Amino acid sequence: MTGNAEIGSKRRGNRFRVARWGAAAVLLLLPLVAMQFTEEVHWDLADFAVFGAMLAAACGAYELATRATGDVSYRAAVGVAVGAAFILIWLSLGVGIIGRDGGPVNLIYFGVLGVGVTGAVIARFRPHGMARALIATAIAQTSVAVIALVAGLGRPWSGPLKLSLLTGLFVAMFVGSAWLFHRAAPGPPERGAA
Repeated sequence: MTGNAEIGSKRRGNRFRVARWGAAAVLLLLPLVAMQFTEEVHWDLADFAVFGAMLAAACGAYELATRATGDVSYRAAVGVAVGAAFILIWLSLGVGIIGRDGGPVNLIYFGVLGVGVTGAVIARFRPHGMARALIATAIAQTSVAVIALVAGLGRPWSGPLKLSLLTGLFVAMFVGSAWLFHRAAPGPPERGAA
Protein backbone atom coordinates (compact mmCIF):
# COMPACT_ATOMS: atom_id res chain seq x y z
CA MET A 1 0.00 0.00 0.00
CA THR A 2 2.78 2.42 0.92
CA GLY A 3 4.60 1.56 -2.29
CA ASN A 4 1.60 2.64 -4.37
CA ALA A 5 1.44 5.98 -2.54
CA GLU A 6 5.16 6.57 -3.18
CA ILE A 7 4.77 5.71 -6.87
CA GLY A 8 1.79 8.07 -7.16
CA SER A 9 3.77 10.82 -5.46
CA LYS A 10 6.73 10.30 -7.80
CA ARG A 11 4.48 10.45 -10.87
CA ARG A 12 2.89 13.67 -9.61
CA GLY A 13 6.37 15.09 -8.94
CA ASN A 14 7.51 14.12 -12.43
CA ARG A 15 4.49 15.86 -13.97
CA PHE A 16 5.25 19.04 -12.05
CA ARG A 17 8.91 18.79 -13.02
CA VAL A 18 7.97 18.47 -16.69
CA ALA A 19 5.55 21.40 -16.31
CA ARG A 20 8.24 23.58 -14.66
CA TRP A 21 10.87 22.89 -17.30
CA GLY A 22 8.28 23.13 -20.08
CA ALA A 23 7.16 26.55 -18.81
CA ALA A 24 10.81 27.64 -18.75
CA ALA A 25 11.23 26.54 -22.37
CA VAL A 26 8.11 28.46 -23.38
CA LEU A 27 9.38 31.57 -21.59
CA LEU A 28 12.68 31.26 -23.46
CA LEU A 29 10.85 31.06 -26.79
CA LEU A 30 8.52 34.03 -26.14
CA PRO A 31 11.05 36.71 -27.15
CA LEU A 32 11.78 34.78 -30.37
CA VAL A 33 8.07 34.76 -31.20
CA ALA A 34 7.73 38.43 -30.23
CA MET A 35 10.59 39.35 -32.58
CA GLN A 36 8.54 38.00 -35.49
CA PHE A 37 5.67 40.41 -34.79
CA THR A 38 7.21 43.60 -33.43
CA GLU A 39 10.28 45.76 -33.87
CA GLU A 40 10.27 46.51 -30.11
CA VAL A 41 12.02 43.25 -29.20
CA HIS A 42 15.67 42.95 -30.34
CA TRP A 43 17.37 39.93 -28.77
CA ASP A 44 20.65 38.51 -29.95
CA LEU A 45 22.24 35.16 -29.13
CA ALA A 46 23.81 36.55 -25.95
CA ASP A 47 20.40 37.69 -24.66
CA PHE A 48 18.94 34.23 -25.24
CA ALA A 49 21.97 32.59 -23.62
CA VAL A 50 21.74 34.76 -20.48
CA PHE A 51 17.98 34.30 -20.19
CA GLY A 52 18.32 30.54 -20.77
CA ALA A 53 21.01 30.32 -18.10
CA MET A 54 18.81 32.27 -15.68
CA LEU A 55 15.85 29.96 -16.33
CA ALA A 56 18.02 26.85 -15.94
CA ALA A 57 19.52 28.19 -12.70
CA ALA A 58 16.09 29.05 -11.27
CA CYS A 59 14.55 25.69 -12.16
CA GLY A 60 17.66 23.81 -11.04
CA ALA A 61 17.81 25.67 -7.71
CA TYR A 62 14.17 24.87 -7.06
CA GLU A 63 14.71 21.20 -7.95
CA LEU A 64 17.71 20.87 -5.64
CA ALA A 65 16.13 22.69 -2.73
CA THR A 66 12.85 20.81 -2.85
CA ARG A 67 14.29 17.32 -3.25
CA ALA A 68 15.31 17.41 0.38
CA THR A 69 11.77 17.75 1.70
CA GLY A 70 8.16 17.12 0.84
CA ASP A 71 6.97 19.95 3.11
CA VAL A 72 4.62 22.17 1.11
CA SER A 73 5.49 25.34 3.05
CA TYR A 74 9.22 24.79 2.50
CA ARG A 75 8.69 24.17 -1.22
CA ALA A 76 6.50 27.27 -1.52
CA ALA A 77 9.09 29.33 0.36
CA VAL A 78 11.81 28.18 -2.04
CA GLY A 79 9.56 28.95 -5.01
CA VAL A 80 8.85 32.50 -3.81
CA ALA A 81 12.52 33.18 -2.99
CA VAL A 82 13.77 31.80 -6.31
CA GLY A 83 11.04 33.70 -8.18
CA ALA A 84 11.96 36.97 -6.44
CA ALA A 85 15.66 36.44 -7.19
CA PHE A 86 14.90 35.63 -10.84
CA ILE A 87 12.78 38.76 -11.33
CA LEU A 88 15.32 40.93 -9.50
CA ILE A 89 18.15 39.72 -11.74
CA TRP A 90 16.02 40.03 -14.87
CA LEU A 91 15.01 43.61 -14.09
CA SER A 92 18.53 44.59 -13.00
CA LEU A 93 20.16 43.27 -16.17
CA GLY A 94 17.40 44.15 -18.60
CA VAL A 95 15.49 47.34 -17.96
CA GLY A 96 17.21 48.51 -14.80
CA ILE A 97 15.55 49.35 -11.52
CA ILE A 98 17.75 52.35 -10.78
CA GLY A 99 18.38 54.61 -13.76
CA ARG A 100 18.65 53.66 -17.42
CA ASP A 101 18.48 50.22 -18.97
CA GLY A 102 21.37 48.12 -17.76
CA GLY A 103 22.95 50.96 -15.79
CA PRO A 104 25.93 49.78 -13.70
CA VAL A 105 24.35 50.96 -10.45
CA ASN A 106 21.88 48.07 -10.80
CA LEU A 107 24.71 45.62 -10.11
CA ILE A 108 24.28 46.50 -6.42
CA TYR A 109 21.24 44.18 -6.42
CA PHE A 110 23.59 41.23 -6.79
CA GLY A 111 24.82 42.19 -3.32
CA VAL A 112 21.24 41.88 -2.06
CA LEU A 113 21.07 38.36 -3.46
CA GLY A 114 24.53 37.66 -2.03
CA VAL A 115 23.12 38.37 1.44
CA GLY A 116 20.40 35.77 0.87
CA VAL A 117 22.73 33.12 -0.57
CA THR A 118 25.29 33.62 2.20
CA GLY A 119 22.56 33.40 4.83
CA ALA A 120 21.16 30.23 3.26
CA VAL A 121 24.56 28.55 3.24
CA ILE A 122 25.26 29.57 6.85
CA ALA A 123 21.80 28.22 7.82
CA ARG A 124 22.54 25.00 5.95
CA PHE A 125 19.14 25.46 4.29
CA ARG A 126 17.26 24.72 7.53
CA PRO A 127 13.87 26.48 7.77
CA HIS A 128 14.56 28.72 10.81
CA GLY A 129 17.86 29.92 9.36
CA MET A 130 16.34 30.37 5.92
CA ALA A 131 13.65 32.58 7.44
CA ARG A 132 16.36 34.76 8.98
CA ALA A 133 18.31 34.84 5.71
CA LEU A 134 15.25 36.05 3.83
CA ILE A 135 14.56 38.76 6.42
CA ALA A 136 18.18 39.91 6.02
CA THR A 137 17.66 39.93 2.26
CA ALA A 138 14.55 42.10 2.65
CA ILE A 139 16.53 44.51 4.84
CA ALA A 140 19.33 44.65 2.25
CA GLN A 141 16.75 45.31 -0.51
CA THR A 142 15.27 48.16 1.54
CA SER A 143 18.74 49.56 2.26
CA VAL A 144 19.55 49.75 -1.45
CA ALA A 145 16.36 51.70 -2.11
CA VAL A 146 17.00 54.11 0.77
CA ILE A 147 20.57 54.74 -0.41
CA ALA A 148 19.38 55.28 -4.00
CA LEU A 149 16.65 57.69 -2.91
CA VAL A 150 18.88 59.68 -0.55
CA ALA A 151 21.73 59.88 -3.09
CA GLY A 152 19.35 60.72 -5.95
CA LEU A 153 20.62 57.80 -8.03
CA GLY A 154 18.90 56.98 -11.29
CA ARG A 155 17.11 60.24 -11.82
CA PRO A 156 15.27 61.24 -13.96
CA TRP A 157 14.55 57.67 -15.15
CA SER A 158 13.84 56.18 -11.73
CA GLY A 159 11.62 58.38 -9.64
CA PRO A 160 10.90 57.78 -5.97
CA LEU A 161 7.51 56.19 -6.71
CA LYS A 162 8.91 53.59 -9.14
CA LEU A 163 11.77 52.71 -6.82
CA SER A 164 9.50 52.51 -3.77
CA LEU A 165 6.93 50.30 -5.52
CA LEU A 166 9.51 47.87 -6.89
CA THR A 167 11.29 47.73 -3.54
CA GLY A 168 7.97 47.08 -1.81
CA LEU A 169 7.26 44.21 -4.22
CA PHE A 170 10.60 42.53 -3.57
CA VAL A 171 10.48 43.10 0.18
CA ALA A 172 7.00 41.55 0.26
CA MET A 173 8.26 38.52 -1.66
CA PHE A 174 11.31 38.05 0.57
CA VAL A 175 9.27 38.50 3.78
CA GLY A 176 6.58 36.18 2.42
CA SER A 177 9.21 33.56 1.73
CA ALA A 178 10.61 34.03 5.25
CA TRP A 179 7.12 33.51 6.70
CA LEU A 180 6.70 30.30 4.69
CA PHE A 181 10.08 29.04 5.89
CA HIS A 182 9.04 29.85 9.45
CA ARG A 183 5.85 27.80 8.94
CA ALA A 184 7.93 24.91 7.61
CA ALA A 185 10.14 24.87 10.72
CA PRO A 186 9.41 21.88 12.97
CA GLY A 187 9.84 23.67 16.31
CA PRO A 188 11.72 26.46 18.06
CA PRO A 189 15.10 27.36 16.58
CA GLU A 190 18.11 25.54 17.94
CA ARG A 191 20.43 27.55 20.16
CA GLY A 192 23.39 28.82 18.21
CA ALA A 193 21.80 27.89 14.86
CA ALA A 194 21.89 30.43 12.07
